[in-house]
Amino acid sequence: MPIIVQKYGGSSVADVKKIKRVAERISKAKDEGNQIVVVVSAMGDTTDDLISLAKQVIANPAGREYDLLLSTGELISCTLLAMALNSIGCRAVSLSGAQAGIKTDAEHNRAHILGVNPKRIVEELNKGNVVVVAGFQGVNKDKDVTTLGRGGSDTTAVALAIGLKAQACHIYTDVDGVFTADPRLVPEARTISEIGYEEMLEMATYGARVMHPRAVELGQIHNMPILVACTFDNNPGTLIHGEESMEVKNKVTGIANDMDVAKIMIVGVPDRPGIASSIFEPLAKAGISVDTIVQNASIDNITDLTFTVHESDVENAMKVVMPIAESINARECISNTKLGQISIIGTGMQNTPGYAAKMFSALSEKNINIHLITTSEIRITCIVDEDRTVEAIKALHRAFELEKPEIK
Repeated sequence: MPIIVQKYGGSSVADVKKIKRVAERISKAKDEGNQIVVVVSAMGDTTDDLISLAKQVIANPAGREYDLLLSTGELISCTLLAMALNSIGCRAVSLSGAQAGIKTDAEHNRAHILGVNPKRIVEELNKGNVVVVAGFQGVNKDKDVTTLGRGGSDTTAVALAIGLKAQACHIYTDVDGVFTADPRLVPEARTISEIGYEEMLEMATYGARVMHPRAVELGQIHNMPILVACTFDNNPGTLIHGEESMEVKNKVTGIANDMDVAKIMIVGVPDRPGIASSIFEPLAKAGISVDTIVQNASIDNITDLTFTVHESDVENAMKVVMPIAESINARECISNTKLGQISIIGTGMQNTPGYAAKMFSALSEKNINIHLITTSEIRITCIVDEDRTVEAIKALHRAFELEKPEIK
């Protein structure tokens, strides 16, 4: 029988009623002749509540204890779901990440999966059980529990699907799939029926929160088809896969946005070898991820260096950068957190002129100023004022006619 890995997010198992609905869905999939492995996130806001509890005890909890605490959220949801399945006559067993054979490195709070040993899962499947696995967690070589970072249950599900050589990985959430833009901001946004790994990775990296970027990347490397669909209806959802049509018709696939962005600008930087390294290496050591980097043309060997970070990291980033700016005799170091990031994404833009001009024209017509611009082969990203971001997304969605049905 084919193996299908299903993953249910926190909103899908937020309460007992929803857990019972999920159990019915799983039972139906098993009755259709599949072997089912289920990965679950913590119920609702459980992880946030656990983080709050920890920080009431100590401001900076030790990684090992913090991970063990946070892992309990998924253990609660996976055991309750297994109970719900057994109560309706669908035999099930719950497993922690360690019991499921998920091996990680030793990096607490943001561990990476090194490998999966699915022996126990296969044994339980062969007994006729549905296997319910706690997502977001694994175990390192010292047998300590680790967590994979927020959104890590997606990565758990894809990794297990690969390790089990599953037919597909199904990610169930509270939306109908991947949309052309955030439907909460753009009511005309529509569901994308299928999307390539490369496009989905850009969408996820630049703000589309329906899938975690690491999970998409893992799926791409191992060519594992991923279906994103809604837990609570039977709509077809979005298939993420590696096949591409011979001629891409929809040049722009979707628009991603991120409100959690801040800009740091170091003014009057000496333009000499080693300066960039002296700034970005300490940021990396502090665990601060830098996204967009722009350096102005040098005049009299003096330049300005601008980069973006997550808004939540800007305070720590400034603490790192300010002393460096002073030591290299930069004129000043300033930050701006009132920004938003918008990206148009589509493989059809490759080697096709005019898309940047159309994007900039649409923003110009609305008198929206662009602070920074970055591009890849299939993406154009603009940083704009936070209070103009939603207007910018709507303008771009109209300009590229993304509300129209896909051309097959």
